Amino acid sequence: MITVTFKEGQKWKLGLKTDKGILDVEQRMVQLGVNGPITVQEWIEKGDSIQEIVDLLLSAEDQELEFLDESTLEWGPCVTEPQKIICVGLNYRRHAEESKMAIPAQPILFSKYNNALNGHLGDIYIPDGAMQLDYEAELAIIIGKEAKMVEKEDALSYVYGYATANDVSARDWQMKSSQWLLGKTSDGFCPIGPYLVSKDEIPKPNNLKIQTTLNGQVRQNSNTSDMIFYCDEIVSYISKHFTLQPGDVILTGTPEGVILGYEESEREWLKEGDEVSIEIEGLGRLTNTVRDLKES
Repeated sequence: MITVTFKEGQKWKLGLKTDKGILDVEQRMVQLGVNGPITVQEWIEKGDSIQEIVDLLLSAEDQELEFLDESTLEWGPCVTEPQKIICVGLNYRRHAEESKMAIPAQPILFSKYNNALNGHLGDIYIPDGAMQLDYEAELAIIIGKEAKMVEKEDALSYVYGYATANDVSARDWQMKSSQWLLGKTSDGFCPIGPYLVSKDEIPKPNNLKIQTTLNGQVRQNSNTSDMIFYCDEIVSYISKHFTLQPGDVILTGTPEGVILGYEESEREWLKEGDEVSIEIEGLGRLTNTVRDLKES
């Protein structure tokens, strides 16, 4: 199943994607006179029982279902309340090579915070003082149930689903020290969506096409099979260091083709008006426009 988050007034709402359009979950619950999950976090926490709720929502009975057109939505991040946003650095072989860095012996972890969350068609603002803004196409894992000391063989059973994400990075801030946090978690630096896709629809997360276009020009064009540590390894590794909770987001690394990977004389950092689109097979296309904070 596929869900979205959209804005109505000042409220983020949960939508269920269907062939006919987006079904407003809360509105449908009210129509049916039943209680149930009306936020994406509540939806994720329902786990395997969510299919029963989907069947109920889509049962027309004597009531006509109303659907929203995606083109009319104000999109939000497809996950809105993660306890943690955990990122894996240098997790594609060819990206490590272009960065002239050694292949890691174990996952390199860093974090973003919730203020970085952004949605499809949301603007990415260049922070005042940052000069080297970069894109990073990433497959996002969304955890579905508490995971602690999980073995690799069981790790994907703890996953709710997957999404397309952009690990936006201010490289000049990132490289100020050995800790990458400063350049990674500015406001809006984690666009994710437009869709949250349940794991049953993505049986092979480590064999998905992943691509970035900048103003229509292909910049990253790879496959998640180039990962150094696969999704099951990542979930297992993290769970043995700290507990993962439902709704937590893991960004699994980026392939080659980032601006940082170009020769220094050829680097043209993201600027006002640039349009960045990231697409992952089966997960949809995430598009954002870069804006200069000083001009907003």
